[in-house]
Amino acid sequence: MMHIFLNAVGASAGAGLTYLYNVVPRLSSLPGVHTTLAVQPQLQAEFKRLMNVTVIDAAVPARATTRFLFEQRELPELIRQSGADVLLSAGNFAVRNSPVPQILLSGNSLYTSADFSRDLRKRREYRMWLDTKIRGYFAKKSVHWADCTVAPSHAFANDLRRWAGKDVLAVHHGFDHEVFFGDQSPLPAEIAGKLSAAADCLRFLFVSHYNYYRNFETLFRAVALVRDRMPQRKVQLFLTCALDDKKTPGSYKTAHAARLIRELGIREQVVELGAVPYRQLHHVYRACDVYVTPAYAETFAHPLVEAMACGLPIVASDLPVHREIAGAAAVFFPPFSAERLAECVLQVAAAEDAHPATSTVKQPDFSWAIHVQKLLGIAMRLGSASQVLELPNSTLANTRSRTAS
Repeated sequence: MMHIFLNAVGASAGAGLTYLYNVVPRLSSLPGVHTTLAVQPQLQAEFKRLMNVTVIDAAVPARATTRFLFEQRELPELIRQSGADVLLSAGNFAVRNSPVPQILLSGNSLYTSADFSRDLRKRREYRMWLDTKIRGYFAKKSVHWADCTVAPSHAFANDLRRWAGKDVLAVHHGFDHEVFFGDQSPLPAEIAGKLSAAADCLRFLFVSHYNYYRNFETLFRAVALVRDRMPQRKVQLFLTCALDDKKTPGSYKTAHAARLIRELGIREQVVELGAVPYRQLHHVYRACDVYVTPAYAETFAHPLVEAMACGLPIVASDLPVHREIAGAAAVFFPPFSAERLAECVLQVAAAEDAHPATSTVKQPDFSWAIHVQKLLGIAMRLGSASQVLELPNSTLANTRSRTAS
């Protein structure tokens, strides 16, 4: 029996929740594996129903600073009490004095991004700049505190190696076709109505909550250019967020983005769908024509894989991560060039009009099952528990070979 303590108290939105919803059920389904899970209070009920999962009933602080102190001061004793063999820290920060071997999952590119630092100074977001520097200091320390650090892509692993001066393994995040497409319940009427009203438009989609590093402003400028160059056809950009500070995770301010939309005169072209439940996102992808992402910092980019699975052509900023994940399925542009982004969208739209897609884009072989297998392989080595892990022989063989590669 292997006992894993999964520290996910930092997961509250976006990729963090996507990770939990896909990984924890797989750990739950494996014979010979028990998981003790630490998550924020509002998520505890979601995972208590799973077999072989014990959810820590702890009052996890909501604020990042007090949460970090909770992880360093109180979590080690909870880990000891759980009897876990290995700690899996999923929130970019390691426990300094972990009582068991620790795998750190590092997935925040903002600490290594010079573009993000410049962007914050340009916006005069000095408090956020300082906060990012402080968090970056502890994120770098965490790479050294952990017994093994894992990144979700080779490109980001390379960044971490250069930044922290320590080896980092790359284990791709995954995609589960059945989970993603399994919920066939209709979208809420308000969202469905916005999508159907644009049936005769060129519809491009960006899946993200609002933040600075996803580079919304470059996208908005490109929308204005596409609109002006396609007078014969209406254009609409769908966002899975609302440009409202109260509905935006973190402390990102939406006023500049909202003002830019007004200045560009594209209020009618930008449609804010608001947050869409993960299991209903496939309806939104399939209602659109092109997926776009202008992000200048990224670690894996789950929406690229989701868009490919839905057969959507992709226009993506030219980042090593985007090239690694999307490959030939995407057309790339310089991250801060609205002009090139608009040209790429027009190029893809013209190609789709000339040769409408008859089959879905072939998606890369990303798998949550393989991701979990590789993590277990690392955990077995760290915890010296391979001889008692009751996984099927074929799974063990795949785990060892994939982890070694």
